[in-house]
Amino acid sequence: MTQGNENVWPAPYKAILKATQEAGFSMASDPLTCALLSTLAASKPSGKFLELGTGTGLATAWILAGMDQQSTLLSVDNDSACLDIARHYLSEDARLQLIDADGGEWLKAAGDQAFDYIFADTWPGKYLLLDETLALLKPGGFYLIDDMLPQPNWPVGHEQKATDLLAHLEARNDLRISQLNWATGIVVAVKL
Repeated sequence: MTQGNENVWPAPYKAILKATQEAGFSMASDPLTCALLSTLAASKPSGKFLELGTGTGLATAWILAGMDQQSTLLSVDNDSACLDIARHYLSEDARLQLIDADGGEWLKAAGDQAFDYIFADTWPGKYLLLDETLALLKPGGFYLIDDMLPQPNWPVGHEQKATDLLAHLEARNDLRISQLNWATGIVVAVKL
């Protein structure tokens, strides 16, 4: 799947994109990021997937498109208006569970759950509670984050947070990571 060929976009993607734009949501995942998420999802048959930061469901639609029918996706967000868009277009997919909750609170209560694939697209799971998030990742599982290249909407000082996050990930001996100069800047990590 490539972002340029609209014929391969997941069926609900265009409608979600239109609703996202009409809602004025400006933190949507880049189509190139979404395409990569879908491709990597296809590598985890019968997988258990976690998305932290559903937003309006753009990336969610792509992850679902890459998953097989035996896989499940749990997606967490605390913005009810955004989740309403995701629910409207994606709730018929029985593989998806949308959870309206603070990501940090959800992570603290996650217990002994284990996931084959985690896309952290919000502060909890990325800049907050990173170690707790990575503890939920199975060996061989993917940990994915985006927006690691400078973005115009970054607040003052955020570049240092991104630099520190990358240094922390690189220092871990339980991850193999690749930084991709792709879309908004992707990090793909695999738990050893």
